[in-house]
Amino acid sequence: MSSRASRAIRILAVAGARPNFMKIAPLLHEMRERDGFEATLVHTGQHYDAAMSDSFFRDLGIPEPDLNLGVGSGRHGAQTAQVLDKMEEVLLERRPDAVLVVGDVNSTLAATLAAVKLGIPVGHVEAGLRSFDRAMPEEINRLMTDVVSDWLFVTEPSGVENLTREGVARDKIHLVGNVMIDTLKAHLARARELDTPARLGLEAGAYAVLTLHRPSNVDDPEQLRGLFGVLEEIHARVPVVFPVHPRTRASIANLLEGEAPRLHLVDPLGYLEFLRLMADARFVLTDSGGIQEETTVLGIPCLTLRQNTERPVTVTEGTNVIVGTDPATIRAEVDKILSGKARPGSVPQGWDGAAAARIVDVLERSLGSRP
Repeated sequence: MSSRASRAIRILAVAGARPNFMKIAPLLHEMRERDGFEATLVHTGQHYDAAMSDSFFRDLGIPEPDLNLGVGSGRHGAQTAQVLDKMEEVLLERRPDAVLVVGDVNSTLAATLAAVKLGIPVGHVEAGLRSFDRAMPEEINRLMTDVVSDWLFVTEPSGVENLTREGVARDKIHLVGNVMIDTLKAHLARARELDTPARLGLEAGAYAVLTLHRPSNVDDPEQLRGLFGVLEEIHARVPVVFPVHPRTRASIANLLEGEAPRLHLVDPLGYLEFLRLMADARFVLTDSGGIQEETTVLGIPCLTLRQNTERPVTVTEGTNVIVGTDPATIRAEVDKILSGKARPGSVPQGWDGAAAARIVDVLERSLGSRP
């Protein structure tokens, strides 16, 4: 037996932002359940909220990261460079058999570049998603990460089509399903035990949930005023509860001269509390990609406050409707929902809670046979 075959497969998993941990959690759990893997979790510190950290890791059932690079926020170039530099040091010291990255944040791209320049293969979870809008920093991160990754783990058929069109070898592409849904299914029962809606004074099925954080929406004062104008109209008909993202709170203070929107504002919620809030909502308004997926599985109507989506299966099969930021369009779709005419949706194939197992199977087959 070779020395390689006799030792565990060493995987270094990288996360940089809160949504990344929802994707990495089921992968860590799956690897740590198998004897043949040694998994190390690295938090780049790209996004960090000390007040929420402990509850977040507890909610997801994962231990604190093995390493925290403490990069923090900053300009895209500086942040990416810091993660690349610090990841290179970690990789030279640890020498894993592979690096596993998730999503599309700056940490995703930086960790990928650090690994491939050292000859360490990379698996990208959520590969192939495309908004076709290169003004989005995330789109650049997706494209560049996919070009150099060795395993491209895809959540929906559009990802396979995109990667194939871009010339990626078919044997690198694996349609495995959605690890975000693994996390949702693993924790939904626990979330439903919480009293979050009642604690916030909300009646099940009689409120809407709003999330807003993308620069295209929150960095332009006129755009922000226009959105809040129509959202306040909706709030007069059905309560709109708004867990305020720190970036959006800063924009309200800086761009709107501190004038808070007349909505039901609450502090950011932990994963389980927010899942509980969504599960009983009449509908959700969001500019988040992951929430488009979660609402599809929950069967909750979703109105996406963007001009595009990199997750088209949530529109073609799920409950998602792209409404952009035009007040008339938003009003019209809310009218449909409140009159009982919300579009029906179904759960895409492979969004079954077993995506992480399929990903780890691929890594096991590929790396277990290496000399």
